[in-house]
Order: sequence, then structure tokens, then C-alpha cells
Amino acid sequence: METKDKIAAVDLYIKAFKDTDMAIIKDLYATDAIVEDPVGTDVHVGIDAVCAFYEGAIASGAKLVPSGTPRCAGNAVAFPFQVTMPGMTIDVIDVFEFNDSGKVVSMKAYWGPENLTA
Repeated sequence: METKDKIAAVDLYIKAFKDTDMAIIKDLYATDAIVEDPVGTDVHVGIDAVCAFYEGAIASGAKLVPSGTPRCAGNAVAFPFQVTMPGMTIDVIDVFEFNDSGKVVSMKAYWGPENLTA
């Protein structure tokens, strides 16, 4: 997978939140994907669990604002952004790992209480 394709996936991810478009999320992820958000919490396994997680996040009013340049290496991209929602901002770094078909097979979100501001 080329760098431009990984960056395009990040852009689509951000667009999904902006447009509240679950079809984008479903298309980005592989059927056997896992999401761990934040790292150290329960893992969402499989497209149905992943979509349920994102339905809640999008319904909360969360929007994603890029806060730096994505970094690509191997089959992965890491990207910093802020999650903004009413009364709260969270500084996050997500890491997507892709399969050979260009679908996200793993998303890990790195953030903790020290990254929250009210």
C-alpha cells in the first residue's frame, strides 16, 4: 500500500466523523478488524463491533481535527488529531494497520486522562 493511499484512508476517517457517515467507516475496515480505543481498554473485534463503537462515537457529536502530519511506515500510518465534542477536547494519536487489500485491520488509539481538556 502506497503512502498516498494510507493518507487517503486517514482523510476518509476524518470525513466520516465530519459527515456522520457510517458507510465510510464500514468501507475503511476489514470484516475481521479490531479497534482498541484507548489502548488498554476492551478490544472491539469484527466489523459489527467496530461499527457499533463508531456509531456511539459519532452520535456523541465527536469531530476530528488533524493536529499534525501523518507518519507512514510498513503497512501502517500514525496520525495525531484532536477529538472535539461539547465541553471536551482529547489529543489523540491513532495507528491504522492495513491488510493487503488496503482495509484497516487494526486501529489503536493512544490517549489518556492527561490528554483531556474541558
